[in-house]
Amino acid sequence: MRVTTYTKYAGGLLDAVNLQDLLDRLADFLLQSGFAGGPQYHPWWGLTGDEGGDHSMDGLKQALLQALIESGQLTPEMLAELRGESQGENSEAVRQQIAELLDALVKRLIEEGYLNVEAPPQMPASHQAVPGAGRIDDAAEAARQVEFNLTDKAVDFLGFRALRHLLSAVGRSSLGSHDTPQLATGVEADAASRPYEFGDTLNLDIPATLTNALHRGGLRLPLELDYGDLMVHQAEYRSSCATVLLLDTSHSMILYGEDRFTPAKKVALALSHLIRTQYPGDSLRLVTFGDRAEELPLGELARAQVGPYHTNTAEGLKVARRLLLGQKKDMRQVIMITDGKPSAITLPDGRVYKNPAGLDPRVVRETLREVSACRRSGIVINTFMLARDAALVAFVNEVCQIARGRAYFTTTMTLGQYIMRDFLRNRTRMIR
Repeated sequence: MRVTTYTKYAGGLLDAVNLQDLLDRLADFLLQSGFAGGPQYHPWWGLTGDEGGDHSMDGLKQALLQALIESGQLTPEMLAELRGESQGENSEAVRQQIAELLDALVKRLIEEGYLNVEAPPQMPASHQAVPGAGRIDDAAEAARQVEFNLTDKAVDFLGFRALRHLLSAVGRSSLGSHDTPQLATGVEADAASRPYEFGDTLNLDIPATLTNALHRGGLRLPLELDYGDLMVHQAEYRSSCATVLLLDTSHSMILYGEDRFTPAKKVALALSHLIRTQYPGDSLRLVTFGDRAEELPLGELARAQVGPYHTNTAEGLKVARRLLLGQKKDMRQVIMITDGKPSAITLPDGRVYKNPAGLDPRVVRETLREVSACRRSGIVINTFMLARDAALVAFVNEVCQIARGRAYFTTTMTLGQYIMRDFLRNRTRMIR
């Protein structure tokens, strides 16, 4: 008779690591904006471009190690080794164990479809190291050369986690279609019933209908109902909404040691996940604006970067308006996230006129012209400002008055909460 002996499973540290929680902790690192164009000197901003995001495998491992430390998922022996407190012959073994753990975590991220990697170019055989010559750590050098990219699965997961965090900060909210001030007939009774009209949902208010029949014909059997006796319940009219998220990619979004663009990207991912899962009738488009404005596919958002750009708000609104007018929705809105004053416009011949010094009247005039065009097209502009300069506040207030929108002066910590409240609590309704 064949006998199978089972022993207690002693899982390794890798089995105890929650990969999704680890990804959540890595969100800021994975979505870091970086700086397009590399290091360069600008007469206004000085040397810029050294804040670029690290997408090397070595940078990923360093971020994983930091996340493991912060989450308390390393053993006490490993932490002691990292802090230099470990003494003895097993120090090298602990370092090797940490390296193997990081390699295994990266492998799992790739196998489960969260990351893909780009291998470094192979060196020609004639360029191989000469025996006896100086050597470098081949593994460390390879890790610095290999770059990783987020997959669509990873972007979707980060959007889901960002949405969950934002909704928990906002509080309980009912998800579904957008509420509006109008009423329509439906199953849910949200207001007093009214006389039935052709085309209404036949959700009869039975007591009111019978009362009308009794008042008209008196108490007799059989009770005769007439067309005018019919009363139907009213429910809130649910509408679809087209949204363009307008993101500022000008240099100031990562200037002065503060990354304002990465939190904005996280909010965009959260909005995308919310609309796709809870508002299937809605649409979300993404437009970035620096010196020029362009639509960016949501799948490319994680790799978006700021650059040595000015703020061409007028062209951003123009592109957003064109996209919204092509959508057949009840409501159209622009959610603009910016931290700077308009400082550029696109001239009729295609050249970009720039003036970063103060609010240039020419730039302001062209920007307000685009705001007025949005107003005439029935597009609401809600502005989320990451700065509180007095002149800028006055300009944003003027934009809101023209476009009948709202202005929120927020920080990177509260940006997502304000946007979610605005989106979920019927702050973007049709103005009549």
